[in-house]
Amino acid sequence: MSEYSIGVDLGSTRILAGVIDNATGRVIDFSKKLTKDERGKDIIMQRTIETIEKVVCMAQIPLSEITSIGVGAAGQVDRKNGIILSAPNLGCYDVDVRNILYTRFKKPVFLGNDKETATLGELNFGAGVGYDNFVCIFAGTGIGSGVVHDGKMYRGFTGTAGEIGHIVVDSGGRQCSCGANGCLEAYASRSAIEKKILADIKRGQDSVISKYLVDSSRIHSMYIKEAIDLGDNVVINAVNEAIEYLSSGIATVVNFFNPQLIILGGSLIANVDYIYEKTVIQIKTKALPTPSNSVKITKPALGEFAGIIGAALLKNEYS
Repeated sequence: MSEYSIGVDLGSTRILAGVIDNATGRVIDFSKKLTKDERGKDIIMQRTIETIEKVVCMAQIPLSEITSIGVGAAGQVDRKNGIILSAPNLGCYDVDVRNILYTRFKKPVFLGNDKETATLGELNFGAGVGYDNFVCIFAGTGIGSGVVHDGKMYRGFTGTAGEIGHIVVDSGGRQCSCGANGCLEAYASRSAIEKKILADIKRGQDSVISKYLVDSSRIHSMYIKEAIDLGDNVVINAVNEAIEYLSSGIATVVNFFNPQLIILGGSLIANVDYIYEKTVIQIKTKALPTPSNSVKITKPALGEFAGIIGAALLKNEYS
């Protein structure tokens, strides 16, 4: 008899929930809710509950057959107590996720960082199968990573290992959402690319991106791809700058950790082949020859489902 869990990926722009077969990693069904500009713990948790309720209904699996709920959240988390400590991109601080979801669903609730859960998914059922030492790096609204050492998740002394988005690449440089200056995320994330493009347009430079700004100030990855395909210099220059920083940050990881594998994903990578291809070339050029020649670089195998599959597996990590 199959055992099922609910996995939730609580990202900066959308909530994705799925019913997962724990033995195979198969997504029985899934539901997605865009959060757009919705922020704050009350609205985010209400939307999370609604998304879970919907996917349970869609999957047609009784709640009585669901063994647990796992949540991967974009921010700093207290895994032991199931609390989101700080998720600036969600406007959430000190959110007792475990208590809120248990009160509604009466199921054990496990919490992790969203990059951690995506890495767990790839480790168990995706591109990381067969590798003992690798790093999953995700470039999207922000930049984060998960680390696998000796076949297990490595979380560090305080549980915050993998914060590649907050390595300093320009001392005293741009301010990051974390409050520090010069972080990789402030130069190589979709948000960073968006800010540079908007600044250049404001200075009077022409870009096809302008047509998307009538209804939204957010520049999605698909818009960036289209602009590159059309030869838009404003977008290409912004993206090339991001690639320069992203590849330098990852080359540092290759030199320091000497992994077998880098899994490079996130919305920018998934939607814009130009970024993936040029980043890989530059990583290989910038990293030291011995680790560079040995490391394999690939995309995630599970796509956008990596996070919910990994979240469903959190109970195995903490039980």
